[in-house]
Formats: sequence, C-alpha cells, structure tokens
Amino acid sequence: MDVKNLEPYAIIGFDGSAIRGLKVHPDGEHIVYPMGNKVCIQDWKSKKMYFLSGHTNSVSTVAVSPKGTYIGSGQINHIGFKASAKLWDFKKKSMIGSHELHKVRVEALAFSSDERYMISLGGRDDGCVVLWDCAAGAATGTSAAARLTTGDAMTLTPLSLRVNSFVTGGDSNLRVWNIRAESKNLDVVDVSLGKLRRCVRCIAVNQDDTFGMAGTTSGDIIKFSINYPSDPTETVANCKPSLIGCLAKCGPWKKGKRPESICYSQGIESILIMVDGCIIVGAGDGTIDILDEINWKGDFPKGKVIDPNKPHFRALKSTKLDGCITSLELMESPSLKGDKRLLLAGTRSSEIYAINVTTFDPILVVTCHRCAINDIAFPRGMSTVFASAGAGDVRVWCARSARELLRIVVPNFTCSALLFAADGKSIVTAWNDGNIRAFTPLTGRLIYCIYNTHNKGTSALDMTHDGRTLISGGCEGQVRVWDIKPECQSLKKVLKEHKSPVSAIQVSPNDMEAVSAGTDGSCIIWDLISLSRRQVMYANTLFMCVCFEPKGCQLLTGGSDRRVAYWEAGSGNLARELEASKVGAINGLDITQDGELFVTGGNDQMVKLWKYQEGVYTHTGLGHAGAVTSCRFSPDARTVVSSCAAGSIIIWKVPEIYLQKEALPSERNGVRNSPKTLPEELKLQLDDKPTHKAAGDRQNKIPSAPSKIEKIEAMNTSRSSVHSCCPCDTVRSKQSDKSKKISLKTGNTATKCCKPPDNLPTRTTSKDYVNSSGDKK
Repeated sequence: MDVKNLEPYAIIGFDGSAIRGLKVHPDGEHIVYPMGNKVCIQDWKSKKMYFLSGHTNSVSTVAVSPKGTYIGSGQINHIGFKASAKLWDFKKKSMIGSHELHKVRVEALAFSSDERYMISLGGRDDGCVVLWDCAAGAATGTSAAARLTTGDAMTLTPLSLRVNSFVTGGDSNLRVWNIRAESKNLDVVDVSLGKLRRCVRCIAVNQDDTFGMAGTTSGDIIKFSINYPSDPTETVANCKPSLIGCLAKCGPWKKGKRPESICYSQGIESILIMVDGCIIVGAGDGTIDILDEINWKGDFPKGKVIDPNKPHFRALKSTKLDGCITSLELMESPSLKGDKRLLLAGTRSSEIYAINVTTFDPILVVTCHRCAINDIAFPRGMSTVFASAGAGDVRVWCARSARELLRIVVPNFTCSALLFAADGKSIVTAWNDGNIRAFTPLTGRLIYCIYNTHNKGTSALDMTHDGRTLISGGCEGQVRVWDIKPECQSLKKVLKEHKSPVSAIQVSPNDMEAVSAGTDGSCIIWDLISLSRRQVMYANTLFMCVCFEPKGCQLLTGGSDRRVAYWEAGSGNLARELEASKVGAINGLDITQDGELFVTGGNDQMVKLWKYQEGVYTHTGLGHAGAVTSCRFSPDARTVVSSCAAGSIIIWKVPEIYLQKEALPSERNGVRNSPKTLPEELKLQLDDKPTHKAAGDRQNKIPSAPSKIEKIEAMNTSRSSVHSCCPCDTVRSKQSDKSKKISLKTGNTATKCCKPPDNLPTRTTSKDYVNSSGDKK
C-alpha cells in the first residue's frame, strides 16, 4: 500500500537560542532560521516553509551567503563526538557538501563576500577555524582560532570588499584574518587591546571595511580600525589593525561635569551598522537602541578616576522586548508598505518581532514554546482552539490563524498535562511541583489550586464528562481521585498499584472506568464507582500513552517497544499488536470520535495516520525537528495537531478521503425527513433507547431473579435437536399460527436454514464428542 504524505496547514516554531540564528535572505522575501535539527526557509508573504533536513542534533548556527546562493548550518553534538557543518543550495533546497572537522559544537559560520569560502568556527572543545571551498567541495585550511594565553573565540564576521578577510572575536581576543590566494593558508593579526579586557559577543564591520564594532558582555562597544588600503588588490602583509576606543552610551549630561556612561545590562548580543552610520544594538535584557555618535566640541571633561569606557553614543530610538536579543537583521523589500526597511529581532524566548525603523514599534510575528511541549488539548466540541503545555507556561492557540490567543505563565515550573473541562469554563493543568491549577480559558485567571497532590510532581490528568471527578497520576506511581466542587476540592481515594511514574490517564466514554498507563510496564483499569482495580495488563515495555476506543470496548497503548497494542477492556487480553515505528518509542496516541482513524507520534519525528480496523497507516507527516511528544485530533476530525521536543507545533490536514460524510439512511432511500416543528424539537426523547452499550456499563438497579413461571415460559419447547445451534429453529418456534396457515396456502413451506448439513462433523454433532465422557461435554 502506498503511503502518502500529510499536508501541513500551519507550522508554529522558532529556535531562538542560536546566536545570530535568524537570517534574512538577500532577495528580501525569505527568512532562514533553525528549528530543532532542521533549517527552516520561510516565505515572508505566504508563510510557506521549506525544511533542510540532515543534521542529527540541534542546529547551533546558520549563515546565508551575500548573494543568497548558499546556506550554511552547523550543529551541536554530544561530548566526544564530531559536529558537522553543512552547505546547502538555496534554490534546490538540497545539500551540497558537509564536513565533520569540529568537535562537539560549531559556534559560528560565515561566507566570504565572493561566496567562494564557507568559514566555520568551532566551540570551546574545538577552538579551530576551518576553511571550506564551496566550488571544490573540500576543506582547504584550518588553524587555531585563539592563542593559548587568551580565551575562546565566539563570533565570526567577514569583510565586504576584501573577499579573503574576516574577523573573529571572543574572550580577551579580537583578530583579523586573511586568506592567501596562492597557498590558501591563513594569516592572522591581533588587534592590540592593551590593558583592556573584554569578552566579545558580536562583531559588525562597515561597508568600506575601514572600522568595526564589537559588542561585549560588559555592555560597552569596542571600536577598532582595520587599516586596510582602499584598493582591494593591494597587499595587506604590513597592515596592522588598531584599537580606537571602548565606547558606551551617554547618560544624562550636566554642564561642567563629565557625563556618565551607561552600559547595557546582560551585555550586547547583537549589533548592526547601518548605511547612514548609525548603530543598532540588541542587549541581553531585551533593549534595542539606535545609537548615533556624539561629536564633542572642545576638551572632554576628565573624571577623577580613569573610566574603562567613554560615553560616545546617544540613543535616537529605543524599545524593549521580552527576552534576550539573539539576532538582529534588517529586511529591505520593495513589497513592504510605507518604509521599505523592517528590523527583525529574534529573542532567546523563541519569538520574532518585526520593528518598523521609522516608528520603532515592535509587532510580534512568531512565537512558540522555547522548550519541549508535553501535552495538547482541545475543548469539547470546539475545533478552532487548542491549548499546549510546556515549561513555564500554558498557551491557547487559534487553529485557523496559528496565532497565540492567551499565555498563562507560571515561572520556574513545568506543565506536564492539561485538559479543558467538559463545560469549557476552565483549563485544568498538572505541574511538576505537585500542584493542580485551574484557569479561566479567556483571561487566564486562577480559579482554584490543589496543593501537594503528588509528592514528586503530577504527571497525568483526566476528568469525567460531568466535571465532578478528577483523576491524577504522579511520578511516585500513585493514582488519586478527587471530588471537584466550586467551593472545595477534596480527595476521595488513593490508588497504589503502579511502581513507577504514571505517564497517561484516560476516562472511559461512560465515565465508569479510568485507565492509567505506567512506565513500570503495567496498564490498569480502575472502577470509578467502587474506586478499586478492575483489570490489569502487563507488557514488556514502558507505557507512554493510552487511549480508549470510542465505544469503550478496547484500548490502544503505545510505549518504548515501538508498538501499538489493542487490548480488550473487559478481559484485559491482547487482541492485536502493530509495529508503529522502527526507530524509537511511541509517545503520543489519539483516536477519532467515530473510531475509524487513530494517529501516533514518537521518537522517529514522524506523525502517522492509521486505519483502526485494518491496522495499517496510510499517511505520514514529516516536519518535526524533535521527538513527537503529543498528537491530538480536533473534535471535527478535520485536523491533527502535533508537538515535539523542539517546541514546535504542526497543524496537519486530514486527507479528503476521510472527510466524506456518509449519507443518512433516509437520504439513501430517496426520502428526506420533513422539518420538525418547535414542539417536536423541544419534546424529550424518552422512548429512544440506545441500541448498544459500552463495555463496563452497569444497570442502575440490580434485576430481580426470574420466577418459576417466567423460567418455564422462556423455555424453548419446539421440537428440535438437542444439539442444534441454529437460530432458525428459534425463529420458527415464534411464528404465529396465522403465519403458518398463510405459508401452507401459498405453498411456501420450505424455508432456508443457516444450519450446516448433518453429515458435516461439528463440535456439537460429532459422534466422538457426543459419545465422549461427560467432562469433555
């Protein structure tokens, strides 16, 4: 069977932890940024995304060549392993070359101005600069990035006019490099800092390569002169860069007194030099300023003590964002309305802001969780809104626009599970501090908090449809049942069966049972009436997810054995087992309300859509940059929402072949029901009785024992074989005398029987069985 791809409707994600990870393509229509172990290319207008896959771990840095032909990316790896740097073709969206000459981490990447070389800088465990020839597809040179007497190099910036030159900076080092055209060796000259000790975090060089600016962790700026000749063809063998000064933003100025210098809190993480000479600075505290140099007239007032920096800049415009500024990029596109320049800022809290350079007003463009997402929930009967749980906050999203509607922040704690109450008036959340908190879905106001529900944190949560009973599971292995009332929330029962953390809990469709899955290899069905164990299922796996079939007859489980198992809810027997993944565990599982489809997600970073009865998957979704942690169907079964460990959310479209609604029985016969009147609609359907009951349903009253007369009347007194198991005999015995007379008159006395011929040996007619002992019988 051909497996097709799931089509994504929207993708929510951005990894803001990478320094200078957000890049604007030279065409002004695309942005490039990392998302987990993938590199995302997004069209700014249509928001359409393309992914570059090939990294085995999180992407640490991204670079775009000056003409936009190439894209470079580097990754992080485990200690003791090599980290790869990859070269991609932007148009073909394919990989051109790759090397693993760095250890553990690729700290920074840059392209030479003629796009011939890709320069990569290793991290603390490597400390080397590697030169990669893009045309030849091979490494041509390598050298130590810093001296042994200084710290590590952290950032890298190429020059504009000199195609073979670039600048590196780091802890107490600032160096200018030159590539020899003949031998392709690396020559380096240090910028003499004297007694100045600074840790450089970012570097920017002006367009004519006369000077450069370096932002430091102490919040000031180092300005240095490169001293290269204006002619790019002249030799630079005898040129030495020099330090101009350590400059800072100027504070309040008073006549006759030296103005104070203001350093940026938490350092300067990003810096840009504009065409008009102004400087855009992004600080660690979220401040973004446009700075202009001050032309001091006369002698500068001297202070009593020699200051480490000089007040030299004044702020023209300023704004402040939430989180550390890790990337600043200037987008110039003719398609932009008004001012053609737009400043894009990426923060460490995984948010992208668009700032108009004229008004300097920030607009939030992209936001997502900065860490792994643990759970996703939909309100009952509402498919346009869903909520996600992560580290430090709970967010409510609009499924159509993929925009954030509400953010509920609980700092320093992680939300492990959440759900919407059946009436939709509260969002109930479970946290790793052992508390259960309920919030309003519109304002995020705290409704109630159940303190100390579990000793080692609450890991799973579910609630009955009436909203009166709440079942929680903890990391210590206990399952607790709570009575929820508006005025108080009380504990009803503590169920101690699991020996390891409870990973998932779900209530049955009839609210009579609840199932809990644990990492100890047991899955237990609890009776919510008697608050005791009804059934237990064991398997050689760590159960990660569990789900009731809509009728409550079967269970679906997934775990570390990479399999999806079907279990009988009544007997606890294993009915079927499917191999859902070939790589890793199954972390997420959900089933539609009609029971025809279910979806799985696991460590293989894939979302699979399955047919429940056939047990085969027909569609797969590729796009997550980390292990899939949760996946949910919308109540209308038109979309699937999945989340991953990289903090991204993908909304998938369910294929059209599953969205075709079946015609009503009356419409199949060509008859349409007439519209009901208002009294008929308001009339209670007391006579309508359900045709089937879910597994485990109980009668409200215990039926009385039948009397002797009722037993005799219920006995089948028709003349038939004792061993006959054919239902036709029972049907014939119930025929009335009138129907018998009609059949005799018409002559249709012969009726077809479903019983097999007598000459076929069966379990009840075989002579060996009849003549055998009574024990076998």
